[in-house]
Amino acid sequence: MKKPKMKLSTLFLSLVLGSFMSFGQQKIWTLQECVNHALENNISVKQGENTLLINNEDVIAAKGQFLPSLSASVSHNITLGGLEIDPGVFVDQTFNQSRVGFSVSQNIFNGFRTLNLYKQSVLTRETNQLELNRIKDDISLNVVNAYLNVLFNKETLETARAQYEFSKKQLNQVQELVDAGVQPKANVYDAEATLSRDAQQVTLAENSFNLALLSLSQLLQVSYNGFNVEIIDIDSPSEALLYSNIDPVLNYALKNRSEIKVAEKNIENAALNTEISKSGYLPSLSFSYGYSSRASFTNLTDLEDDFFNQINDNKGHSFGLNLNIPIFSRFQNKTSVAKSKIQEDNSKLNLEQAKLNLEANIQRAFTDAQAAFKAFEAAKKSLESQSLAFSNSKERYDIGVMTAFDLEQARVQLINAESSLINAKYDFVFKTKVLDFYMGKSLTE
Repeated sequence: MKKPKMKLSTLFLSLVLGSFMSFGQQKIWTLQECVNHALENNISVKQGENTLLINNEDVIAAKGQFLPSLSASVSHNITLGGLEIDPGVFVDQTFNQSRVGFSVSQNIFNGFRTLNLYKQSVLTRETNQLELNRIKDDISLNVVNAYLNVLFNKETLETARAQYEFSKKQLNQVQELVDAGVQPKANVYDAEATLSRDAQQVTLAENSFNLALLSLSQLLQVSYNGFNVEIIDIDSPSEALLYSNIDPVLNYALKNRSEIKVAEKNIENAALNTEISKSGYLPSLSFSYGYSSRASFTNLTDLEDDFFNQINDNKGHSFGLNLNIPIFSRFQNKTSVAKSKIQEDNSKLNLEQAKLNLEANIQRAFTDAQAAFKAFEAAKKSLESQSLAFSNSKERYDIGVMTAFDLEQARVQLINAESSLINAKYDFVFKTKVLDFYMGKSLTE
């Protein structure tokens, strides 16, 4: 009996440990997965997709306006009351009457209003699709920026940890020199203070890294618990990432960017509104057909024909053409056309403004990328100089011709140079991604 209990206990323990191990595993998100998840789950994207579904229904409804309208009617009435059949002679009467009807109505011409409304519904759907594309582009750029911010803070954290490890070794070296009587004991206190400051910097860097992860997880609308990303090695970027000429970027963006296409579609929409308003000046023609019949019964006689025979005998058909010619609409048509033309002019102005805004944004992004590359190159040179200066200071300190304070100053300048290089590198990479964004290139490569 003991052996089965041991087996069950072992099985239970392995299941518990397995569950803890699976719980502790983290999903490592790649940049492409982050972008895809954001595009699939973002609330604005879902709202845009629902708008397109509504637009699809509007297109179907607009198509239906070309078809005839059909209707049928069935009614039955009962009349109860007295009926005088002879002078002074009354009887109770129950009178039943049934009516059936069927009608068809077809618009023949209404000043092309139906056609233009259909074109407008299709155009609205195309405009909203472009607007959805613009939203997706902005979300993708925001995700890439947040992802790069995680990588930036991760690299900053690694630098802080490396500085902490260096300070720890430096403290041990100073302690050995003090124990050997080569340096005064005060140098140990300075080294311990430096180690404490570096430990604080590690803590701050860890906090910044966690906040960057939190921001990205919130942007993706996923739980922060267990959230982590794939760390991509951002090699030292080169000048090849730069665009030497802004004209190709401008030309491509002006032809392909969604905000420009939306503004162009709005001009088409305004023009259709003008045509729809003008239809109020034109006559309209419609055709109608109707069928009706009836059958009635009373309790005073049984000579009525049966129901279906009465329906057949009492049937009737009606045909009609209705021509409506507008003469005076109390200035409604005139003001409607005038307002539509004004809106058309505004739409054209909006297109010009959209082009100016896009050009200004691209010009700013191009200038920022140029400046970011220069800052990156300067940061590289500064780091090289500070590295040589610190190596020289370290040698002088080791032989006793430099104080611990002066060595710490050199180390602080080296740390600042490393931080500046990391910041300049990621700033330059993101600025080039912005230009790629306007060129329609993939942001995840």
